[in-house]
Amino acid sequence: MEKQIRKAAVLGSGVMGASIAAHLANVGIETFLLDRVIEGEKDPNVLAQTAKKNLLKAKPSPIYSKQSLELIKVGNFEDDLHRVSEVDWVIEVVIENLDIKKQLLNKVEQHWKPGTIVSSNTSGISIQQISEDLSDSLKKNFLGTHFFNPPRYMKLLELIPTEATDPNIVQMMAKFCERKLGKGIVIAKDTPNFIANRIGTYGLMVVLHEMKKFGLSVADVDQLTGPLTGRPKSATFRTLDLVGLDTFVFVANNVYENVGDGPEKEIFKVPELLTEMVKNGQLGEKTKKGFYQKKRTEAGKEILQFDIQSKSYAPKTKTKFASVENAKNAKGLKGKLKALISSDDAAGKFVWEIMKKSWLYSASKVPEIADDISAIDDAMRWGFNWELGPFEAWDAVGLESTVARMKEEGEEIPAWIEKMLSDGKTSFYQKEEDKTFYVKIDGGLNEKEIPKEFINLELIKEKNGVIKKNTGASLIDIGDDIACLQFHSPNSTVGPDVLQMFLHSFEEVRKNYRGLVIGHQEKHFCVGANLMMMLMEAQDENWFEIDQMITTYHQVAMNMKYFEKPIVSAPFNMCLGGGVELVIPAPHVQASAETYMGLVEVGVGLIPAGGGTKEMLYRNTVPMDINKTIDLQPFVNRVFENIGQAKVSTSAAEARDLGYLSDTDRITVNSDYLLHDAKQAVLGMSIAGYEAPQAKKIRVVGEPGLATLKLGLYHMKSSGYISDHDELIGTRLANILTGGNIPANTLVDEQYILDLEKEAFLSLLGEPKSQARMQHMLLKRRPLRN
Repeated sequence: MEKQIRKAAVLGSGVMGASIAAHLANVGIETFLLDRVIEGEKDPNVLAQTAKKNLLKAKPSPIYSKQSLELIKVGNFEDDLHRVSEVDWVIEVVIENLDIKKQLLNKVEQHWKPGTIVSSNTSGISIQQISEDLSDSLKKNFLGTHFFNPPRYMKLLELIPTEATDPNIVQMMAKFCERKLGKGIVIAKDTPNFIANRIGTYGLMVVLHEMKKFGLSVADVDQLTGPLTGRPKSATFRTLDLVGLDTFVFVANNVYENVGDGPEKEIFKVPELLTEMVKNGQLGEKTKKGFYQKKRTEAGKEILQFDIQSKSYAPKTKTKFASVENAKNAKGLKGKLKALISSDDAAGKFVWEIMKKSWLYSASKVPEIADDISAIDDAMRWGFNWELGPFEAWDAVGLESTVARMKEEGEEIPAWIEKMLSDGKTSFYQKEEDKTFYVKIDGGLNEKEIPKEFINLELIKEKNGVIKKNTGASLIDIGDDIACLQFHSPNSTVGPDVLQMFLHSFEEVRKNYRGLVIGHQEKHFCVGANLMMMLMEAQDENWFEIDQMITTYHQVAMNMKYFEKPIVSAPFNMCLGGGVELVIPAPHVQASAETYMGLVEVGVGLIPAGGGTKEMLYRNTVPMDINKTIDLQPFVNRVFENIGQAKVSTSAAEARDLGYLSDTDRITVNSDYLLHDAKQAVLGMSIAGYEAPQAKKIRVVGEPGLATLKLGLYHMKSSGYISDHDELIGTRLANILTGGNIPANTLVDEQYILDLEKEAFLSLLGEPKSQARMQHMLLKRRPLRN
């Protein structure tokens, strides 16, 4: 029987320890957060208590909602270490010092309950050395964990067993952390900095060496090592500023001091430039200056870059490279990489050098740091947010041709790659039907394990085709007589094509399927209706087309709500405006934990008109209105506040607090499992004999309620909090939510509210100030106050 982890103890309440405790609490694990006692302090728990309070202020937030904090109990090592006997998992997260870690774990063993898992969280200290003084029985239950920071958001978790760790414990922890904590698990060897930091630090060191050779600036390097090459927007130097130059120096020194003499050791030697910057307090974000510095000028904020030659700050400028322009015009990451590394200018040569060296280094570290190439690729994608791991990127640009080029340049190719090529294998990865295989260093092939819970829509489409499709969406058979409606519109926006596919899907599911999942695997679930299209139609005064689109939106929402078969919507990441309106009418929602939901239309001078205003009013009043006597005004006020302030949740849990999700909706922590969980929810509802809900009338607060909301708007405008146009938008919204100028307690049907929605939306869309807000959002990507 699989061990359950219901309680945990986190020892050490620094940024990392507190953030790990927060994430355990996020997923419902009661957690003790303990730290040392500060001599002379009245409160022995001051360190842990302060850390817990700071979780509310940290950005990005480490917690799903304020309720998460209720599961964290604070204490100290002197009075509360015995608590480790009550838990299922103890995580030591104290300072990166071998002796201190060993001393604390020796104390833990005095209270340790046999069978309890103990891990040391470290970014690179030897797990074998940390555990060497522990008893044999504890060693079997001991392993290393390396959570990446911030733990809530970073997918990678490296598990590092020792020779004594029970393999069953490693397997159990991998499954638990993948499913419950939402992590991507990589089993690492007990080597300096493990996998991701070893490869990532090497890559950063290579960049520092090569940029000097090609005379590139900090901004030039970030231009070349960001999305253009499949890396995050923070690229190289912005990443270093975020991580902290002092932290990076510590990580690099850890490898330098623990690898043998030779070329590898030299590459990890921290350059004088970095040492000087750390000495001068140029640590990055934490000291407000690093490789970049933000400065206020008369013209506004200016970003300066550090000039490594003059060692002073200068205006941030990017060199224009022909290779960069060619790469931008190339198709996909594969095309961009090929365009760059084949170019003969400084940018192209630089990218080739850093890529080549990282690929060769990664290849030389198998099996020293990991058993296979797949673990290294996973670690770099999940830990450093690379779009492709080193071996995947090498495959993308062509293994044979690049190895030939490397040989011409005098590079030494790892023997296992030479043999692999001589055996006729020309890529590291091979696809056969719905399976992926990767090359082992002994020349054989291993199947890449994909969890059975992972539904890959593109593979399903390749194998089975689609049921129906148009330019904006596809309907796919995902097995067990369940269909999935997948959006693939540009930027995940909603236009008439997506709405039409919803209506087609309802027809098809009604005839041939047990139920429907609404979900896909793009970057965001849906960022709303196509704003550009709306603005253009309004400026051309095509009111009939806009009226028709709103009518179709209402038709979709009402069909979804009262459909005779189960429908489950599966939102993730950004789910805004019109996206929310394609989620909340569903009888059940299976949301990714990282779902940011909000009806944000007021930010562009409009109100939600795809059924969202009506549905939020319905779900906040009708379930409360059991005996038709309760005062509904506070519930109406809540909806007015959420929509009027364009509140967006910072998690699915907070979306529940804001009323976008109901108490019966479920949350999936590992986004890879989202579609599987949604499908299982549809199956469960179908097996249980799903019956569609019956429509109910809405009792509105009417004219008195409208007057209350108008008075609030008047006071806000008089105090300077809102503009005249804000007041107009608020009044239109209030008119919908109260039912308008009708007597209080009038019972109306949903269509009545939908008609008010449409009327308000069309009138606001015709306002020049609303159109100015829409245009500003499209051009500047931020709201306009007018």
